[in-house]
Amino acid sequence: MGVEVFAADEQSDQPVDTLRWVRLARSVLEAEGVRGEAELSMLFVDETAMTDLNQRFTGKDGPTDVLAFPIDEEPAEGGRSPDSGGTGPGFLPAEPSDLPLLVGDVVICPAVAARNAPEHAGSYDDELALLIVHGILHLMGMDHIDDAEATAMEQRERELLEQFHRAPDR
Repeated sequence: MGVEVFAADEQSDQPVDTLRWVRLARSVLEAEGVRGEAELSMLFVDETAMTDLNQRFTGKDGPTDVLAFPIDEEPAEGGRSPDSGGTGPGFLPAEPSDLPLLVGDVVICPAVAARNAPEHAGSYDDELALLIVHGILHLMGMDHIDDAEATAMEQRERELLEQFHRAPDR
């Protein structure tokens, strides 16, 4: 199976070529050293949904362009539905090594991306590519809280975009 990237376009404000962005995300994950069975999901949402997520998870008002939600490294312990009181008869727990690495979720708002693109990355496609790379780097542990971290993250974004988005053959 390898590195799997799942994408869902749940908005109608802007066109989204999900297959293109899945390929970019997979390439970035592999370049960042993600190997074996791993999963990432990308969700493209409208401004209303992004506003709700931004408020609930960051405490900030209004829509943002991208949010990244890392998945905890420890696999969740299974339970029996509906009461999760036990595993039920015949249950064989999966070995942790058999479970895919759940990298996390990247949520992008194409409407905000389109609005920001002219003064940020240039084109709408360049902005979406930047947001995907940016979100994945957050999942990989990078951040931009201080100047040194921001510089390192921006440099890595440029490298990955140059390699996988702006390559001459693309």
